[in-house]
Amino acid sequence: MYRPILATHGLTKSFGALNATRDVSIDLNSKEIHAIIGPNGAGKSTLIKQICGEMQPDSGRVTLDGQDVSKLSTFARARAGLGRTFQVSDLCREDTVVENVVLGSLGAEGAVWRFWKSALKTRDLCERAERALERVGLIEERYTRCANLSHGQRRQLEVAVALTLSPRAFIMDEPMAGLGVEGSKQMTSFLDGLRKEAPILLVEHDMDAVFALADRISVMVYGKVIATGTPNEIRNRKEVREAYLGDAV
Repeated sequence: MYRPILATHGLTKSFGALNATRDVSIDLNSKEIHAIIGPNGAGKSTLIKQICGEMQPDSGRVTLDGQDVSKLSTFARARAGLGRTFQVSDLCREDTVVENVVLGSLGAEGAVWRFWKSALKTRDLCERAERALERVGLIEERYTRCANLSHGQRRQLEVAVALTLSPRAFIMDEPMAGLGVEGSKQMTSFLDGLRKEAPILLVEHDMDAVFALADRISVMVYGKVIATGTPNEIRNRKEVREAYLGDAV
């Protein structure tokens, strides 16, 4: 029987009279990139927060590899295999690349260490961090201060943190944000290869990247998914053009 890696089932969240998400049901399949697009205020960020456990829905549920994770904390969902990167990088700029991966992975797991330096001297943690850096192409930068990385490299570093948890699925919130044309091309190529590690639920405003990468696209407007389909199907949907795309594609 077919089962998606990640799925939402009727997620609904209201803030007073504002319906931030309205009965949102989407899924993510193995080796797939499923993009979520829509205008500002469409409810994309609220949806991501519900999927990752930062916000509880008023109704609906989230399943990861068939298991209901709706009641789990953000940390527990990370341990279960939900890898997240953020719209604004959440990295320690004064620490080295490898230190960021070790400490970031512990933080994502919700682990508590009385002495951070002890964690940095733990062999298995450092080896796991270096394996993740090798996979994202940053192993040669492992002793570089995070502040000295390019914006695109910091995005790759966030992925390395997520990889230490052996994610079943990635949730990526605007990974192209702040990148120039060349940086976006490099990130697009990187994400295209990353889907082999785990499928990606991608929230992104860069339509060139979305239509180059996505196997499927879901369009949100006023908290509701108005269309889901392949890039060609979405490109040719009249209601999508009227609501969001216009002449962008």
